Amino acid sequence: MTGFDNATAAIASVRRASAADRHAAMSFDIELRPLAELAAIAEDWRALTARAIEQNVFYDPGFALAAAPLLGADVFVGLIWSRAPRQLVGFFPFRIDRRRYGVLLAVMVGWTHAYAPLGTPLVDREIAEPVIAAWLDHVAGDSALPDLMLMPLVTQSGPFAAALADVLACRGCEAKSFDRHQRALLVPGESRADYFQRTMSGSRRRSMSRGRRQLEQLGSVTLEETKNSEALAGGLDDYFALEAGGWKGRAGTAALQNHGVRDFMQRAVTALGKDDKVLIHRLCVDGKAIAATIALKSGDTAWGWKVSYDEAYADYSPGVLAVSGLTEPLFADAAIRQADSCATASDTMAPGLWAERLTIADWLFTVAAGADFSFGLASRLEALRRTAIAAARSARDHLRRR
Repeated sequence: MTGFDNATAAIASVRRASAADRHAAMSFDIELRPLAELAAIAEDWRALTARAIEQNVFYDPGFALAAAPLLGADVFVGLIWSRAPRQLVGFFPFRIDRRRYGVLLAVMVGWTHAYAPLGTPLVDREIAEPVIAAWLDHVAGDSALPDLMLMPLVTQSGPFAAALADVLACRGCEAKSFDRHQRALLVPGESRADYFQRTMSGSRRRSMSRGRRQLEQLGSVTLEETKNSEALAGGLDDYFALEAGGWKGRAGTAALQNHGVRDFMQRAVTALGKDDKVLIHRLCVDGKAIAATIALKSGDTAWGWKVSYDEAYADYSPGVLAVSGLTEPLFADAAIRQADSCATASDTMAPGLWAERLTIADWLFTVAAGADFSFGLASRLEALRRTAIAAARSARDHLRRR
């Protein structure tokens, strides 16, 4: 497989170089607009998501416009338009953080938030490198924009990262990655029917089967799939109720306890559901939902966005059974090439079910060539900032366990 991967990477590199040569003289129109004002270009935006070098459902207009009022009030978007033909070919959302480190050192930070764990911009796959280069040229030439850029939560082995790395190398820009980590990924390949047999230990499969049998002793166990746009509302209500009944409800962070979050999630699920980009699964006992999962889709990729379960049934691992049940329709959908678990580093559920891994990191880089004092300073301050945040979280978790 290593030889195959190397050959594939070489072919992809040649293809990108060829595209860059073909489009070296291409002219682009570039504009900065507030995220909240982009409903007018939703069709152009949606068309770009279908042509993107790498899918990101969190930058789909249905999701991003729903999140904008609550989570994107200060977000702007760099829009890159080709001239012939006139198409949207680049979508780079960002905030300007002028005192990220407590000093006057501004950084352009890609837009992510607690409900959007992926920051890969949308770039036309046929002209990815010219589009990225045009965006960096624009930023470097605009005195109102910082010369430092941080792109959080970018996949490291994806085609966007490869194109960005090539552009930065060609420009002589300095770059550094932070918080490199892995999360569970589902890549079933061609042999989907026996995926769990191939990737899961026998003891793990027996444990899941035993939990299912024990649950069946309590009543009729069913897994209900909801993707019809009208029925999604009911599935989402069940998710909200289960979440509010668990630890998030006790912590006061459940969606039902925050009307802004609830409304955003309802708008996002409704909008994406109209394009058949949402799957909600409910694990039920005698018709009562005891676990729910919400998966989002875009192109050939799915995301295991949310999962909640009734803690009264925790001994039966309802969350695991629900995610296992979600996996089956993903197997059945030939258009889905992979599914990102969206799992945090501390999650243990998804890694036990989905065998592959997705490497994620944050990229800090300059937009102009050459060594830069501000980049060296920002790199050191960014490392210190992350160390301080990690220490604060560790202390908080320690106090919670006492």
